[in-house]
Amino acid sequence: MVTNGSSPGRRGLVDFLVQRVSAVILGLFALCVGGWFAVNPSAGHAELAGYLGTPVMLAFASVAIASLIAHTWIGMWTIGTDYLRPHYFGRVARGVRLAYQVAVVLVLLAYGAWAITVIWRLA
Repeated sequence: MVTNGSSPGRRGLVDFLVQRVSAVILGLFALCVGGWFAVNPSAGHAELAGYLGTPVMLAFASVAIASLIAHTWIGMWTIGTDYLRPHYFGRVARGVRLAYQVAVVLVLLAYGAWAITVIWRLA
């Protein structure tokens, strides 16, 4: 069995499935909001806030935000492990990769908290 020392417990199939499921959820959310705009072309901010403020859309938007965070994390983790390697950075590669991953997690948590706050203010 081959393991990656920089990421204990990572499973490629799980990451693949999370990427695909999160992409489907984001696509469905985009279709719902885009479809609403297609049906209501002259709607203003108040109508959009009313639509997104319904309990179903609040829940769907929250799931979409969580999906976006999961999708982004897997993509950014892959970039970090592909390009922040000893081949490019020498002996400091592990520290650079760790700092990169911590920064990505902090940014994603901040963006996620901000997005959830904005969405739930519509309720």
